[in-house]
Amino acid sequence: MTTIARVETFLVAPRWLFVRVETTDGIVGWGEATCEGRSETVRTAVEQLSELLIGQDALRIEDHWQVMTKGSFYRGGPILASAVAGLDQALWDIAGKHFGAPVHQLFGGPVRDRIRVYGWVGGDEPAEVRDQISAAVESGLTAVKMNASGKMSPVASVAELDGVVRRVAAAREVLGDERDVAVDFHGRFSLASARRVAPLLEEFRPFFLEEPVVPENSHLIGEFVRSTTTPVSTGERLYNRQEFLPVLQAGIAVAQPDLSHAGGITEVRKIAALAEVYDVQLAPHCPLGPIALAACLQVGFATPNYLIQEQSIGIHYNLGAEVLDYCLDKTPLTFVDGYVERLTAPGLGIEIDEHAVRTADKRGHAWRSPTWRHRDGSYAEW
Repeated sequence: MTTIARVETFLVAPRWLFVRVETTDGIVGWGEATCEGRSETVRTAVEQLSELLIGQDALRIEDHWQVMTKGSFYRGGPILASAVAGLDQALWDIAGKHFGAPVHQLFGGPVRDRIRVYGWVGGDEPAEVRDQISAAVESGLTAVKMNASGKMSPVASVAELDGVVRRVAAAREVLGDERDVAVDFHGRFSLASARRVAPLLEEFRPFFLEEPVVPENSHLIGEFVRSTTTPVSTGERLYNRQEFLPVLQAGIAVAQPDLSHAGGITEVRKIAALAEVYDVQLAPHCPLGPIALAACLQVGFATPNYLIQEQSIGIHYNLGAEVLDYCLDKTPLTFVDGYVERLTAPGLGIEIDEHAVRTADKRGHAWRSPTWRHRDGSYAEW
């Protein structure tokens, strides 16, 4: 029996929480339990959940997932789901290494040989947007994602709406007709403002419009879907199939679970299968580290309705470390012509630099989400 012997966590720059699981026969699996701004809390949750795993068979992944998610009276939410996600990824990494195969082979084998990726670009003014997108295109990307805006008034002004339009127009100007731009509303818009701006963006043919309402208002997303012909996406702050079901029924086109928040590989594969029933594509959220990205790709290589993969190389959050800094071999996660080739090494397909991780953990990090306020002093969604 491949028995779980030890579970460790590492809080590393820029804002990530890595999980290391070791078995009695010396197999080490890595996962990422990052919950941006709450990773210290998740670290404690991982330690508590590890009590359920130590001494158990590492290959009973589904059973462990059931116990971790349903084995206590209080369940669900981003903290528990992120802790489960990191442990679940690590167990799949162990399973792949145990059987000498990449994780996607354990799911029935690949359905594609490469996965298209996109990157996030910033810029508050059209000229900045043009510069950042030009740099992304030069790096080889064929798709980017941008914020629609900064903070927004509850009822957007003409100037705020025009600002969104000008920035997306600048993006399309640089990208031309052969590349794609996704526009992230980031839950910053009220439903009324989101419905008002969406038709103004249709001439620029966005790839998708992301998170038009905050997740607690998912019951409103159907009204937004009906207000535009542009594909609508959401899901980075939804943590299980039950939370995805209403937005799938409401008519979204793209589901965006985060493999470090939504219960890991085990749950996201089930979300993908549910999404397929509704003719919805998968594009997992991943502005995180190399382990989360590798876990996403392993799911993607074996998932028919996988559209594209977010990755965060060069994102503005990456202060103090970059995505590939903790990898011994950076080539598996590099992209060529906007794609990542199929990972073929056992497990998650990457090799973590354990010395670099342990050194970084000694420094730690204390990343926190920013807080914004409107001119009248009231809280603004960020």
